[in-house]
Amino acid sequence: MTAIERRFSAGFPLRTGAGLALALALAGPLAGCGEFGRSGPYASSVTRAAGAPVQAAPITVVELTGVAARQVFASERQQTFAEALGDVAAVGTVIGKGDTIDIAIWEAPPAALFGTISPLGTVNSGVQAARSAGLPEQMVDETGRIAVPFVGDIVVAGRSPRDVEREIAERLRGKANHPQVIVRMTHNALKNVSVIGDVASAGRFNVTPHGERVLDALANAGGVKQPVTKTVLQITRGSKVATMPLDAVIRDPAQDVRLAPDDVVTAMFQPWTFTALGATGNNAEIPFEATGMTLAQALGRAGGLNDNRADMHGVFLFRLENPAALDPAVLATARTTPDGRVPVIYRLDLSDPAAFFVAQGFRMHDHDVIYVSNAPGADLQKFSMTVANFAYVGLGMVNQVK
Repeated sequence: MTAIERRFSAGFPLRTGAGLALALALAGPLAGCGEFGRSGPYASSVTRAAGAPVQAAPITVVELTGVAARQVFASERQQTFAEALGDVAAVGTVIGKGDTIDIAIWEAPPAALFGTISPLGTVNSGVQAARSAGLPEQMVDETGRIAVPFVGDIVVAGRSPRDVEREIAERLRGKANHPQVIVRMTHNALKNVSVIGDVASAGRFNVTPHGERVLDALANAGGVKQPVTKTVLQITRGSKVATMPLDAVIRDPAQDVRLAPDDVVTAMFQPWTFTALGATGNNAEIPFEATGMTLAQALGRAGGLNDNRADMHGVFLFRLENPAALDPAVLATARTTPDGRVPVIYRLDLSDPAAFFVAQGFRMHDHDVIYVSNAPGADLQKFSMTVANFAYVGLGMVNQVK
């Protein structure tokens, strides 16, 4: 305890009333101030922000309940590799562009379409044999087609030899006598997949009849540079794009799908961030992995709520939200920003124990902002402490004069 505090606690003569008056006079300008310094608005001010414009769209305030959290979760669910890409046949089991194929057509006697009748034995024996016509080898063109006499152009790319045999035979019916067709691949063009991104050795790698899968391609590229839990995989197949965390692919063998020629596998390290402001233990921009984080984990990483000033009714998350994540009733009155998003403030009331379960399942997005407002009594506490400090100072000044 300081000398001033000891003297104040012991009591002063009546003449020190002048000192108390001086202290109160010093505190007067402070008492006249409407607000003390703080890091943001009260919870009531944030709630009243509903309707205020952001990028020409009004702010929507949503109570973060279990129903709202499930709506957001349903809108964020992405297709897995198995759902988006499915299984494909191994290279060599289907015909591809650039492959060379051989076609043989057999016709029962009397062969009317392909070649002349070949008698067996003497010319007068009248015994005839089936005739075959071996067509020149053909390379499948860039459109995936070949040409067959009396059949015309036929698409063969992406089909099995047995399937092509059946179509050629069907087209020849009525032209040839009981046609039989054999199709075989004589040469496979090289088929490649590309592996790029945060891998040790990016490049193009051959896929073979073995049927290489996603993890095989990563192994061929020397593995990923970043930790498995911080890496996201993206597979591009034509117009289809599917994304999954690498650790999810490793844990679920069904997602280690077989790759098709010309697939592009991209390994991405995406350190996302959220910003924590207000009455939290740590005000900062905090990184987290693109593999995911919940609101409960984010609050923990931000140091939790400040016991001295946080309003447990006033935990807010600011986000430019996908319209599909909002309840149709809420969306009916909402407008989107030029980029198609809705400015949303999610409000979480941590005085309700159920809110902790909601926070446990609510996923964070990149660039989310968490704000915890001050409790209304926090400013009163600041004011009281400030008045007391000025009173100590005033009394000390008076006693020094005495």
